[in-house]
Amino acid sequence: MVPPLIALEEHFLSNKINGAVERYQSVGAHLLPKLQSLGDERLKDMDAGSLNLQVLSHTPLSAPADECRQANDQLAEACRNRPKRFAGFAMLPMQDPTAAADELERAVTQLGFVGALVNNHVEGTFYDDEKFWPVFERAVELDVPIYLHPTFASDDMLEHYKGNYSDKTAFGLSTAAWGWHTETGLHILRLFASGLFDKLPGLKIAIGHMGEMLPFAFDRILPLSKGWGDRKRDLKTVWAENIWITTSGYFSLAPLSCLLQVSSVDKIMYSVDYPFSTNEKGLAFVKEMQASDLVDDEQLDKICYRNAEKLLRVSVRSETES
Repeated sequence: MVPPLIALEEHFLSNKINGAVERYQSVGAHLLPKLQSLGDERLKDMDAGSLNLQVLSHTPLSAPADECRQANDQLAEACRNRPKRFAGFAMLPMQDPTAAADELERAVTQLGFVGALVNNHVEGTFYDDEKFWPVFERAVELDVPIYLHPTFASDDMLEHYKGNYSDKTAFGLSTAAWGWHTETGLHILRLFASGLFDKLPGLKIAIGHMGEMLPFAFDRILPLSKGWGDRKRDLKTVWAENIWITTSGYFSLAPLSCLLQVSSVDKIMYSVDYPFSTNEKGLAFVKEMQASDLVDDEQLDKICYRNAEKLLRVSVRSETES
């Protein structure tokens, strides 16, 4: 029997966001019904993967503050209707950091959300720019995590992925095949290099996909990072204390083995990346972990739900409830 399961990188699509449906028709039209469902179809898929709780967040898109607010209200209603099955990460208008910080506070204090999931950049601009730091400051004040999630390359960034092949191939290289992960891993390093974690030692950042390529390169990065400025807290400390990692979309033991070499099991959490990955595939991976010698039962419990319970202050029970 598998432990209870909490998944943190699970997406929906709101009709409150202008152009959202049209954008995802072009990149995954077959997934639209699942993305738009906040009811029976989603619950059926959760049950198929023995998933107790989904922490829902909007798919990667930028939107103005009023549309983010409406999408968050829509998600909050779904969470109120299914409090044992759904929790929420806020969508934030990161292009307007003051509005984003205020919306984070509203979402946490009024809507009951457990943090926010934000795009990895705003049209190519990363958050090491201090103009974005009020959002992180507010997250520390509220004691909630910010989940840093890959997003589509800006036009300028996409040029980097083009070559002697089709534009479709370039798009694939810029997204799930490579760029989404390397750009998010780079972002974590940029935030460290900027001094953000010295200024906000209590900041909690989550990233997905077994650490966005960073665990494999960690031992090479560490000594080099010592030359990136006079830091009170080095990268090893920041990684150990400020960064949580989920399994989203990576369902094999090799990257997990690497991750366990450089991260405490207390900072690793299960996720699926629904509906871009399936709950059934995630469940099969949990069973594979259970049968392996990489983790014992206590460690598996931590990955599957206990670490998420502690970070998000949520709770699950082993039996599925609607």
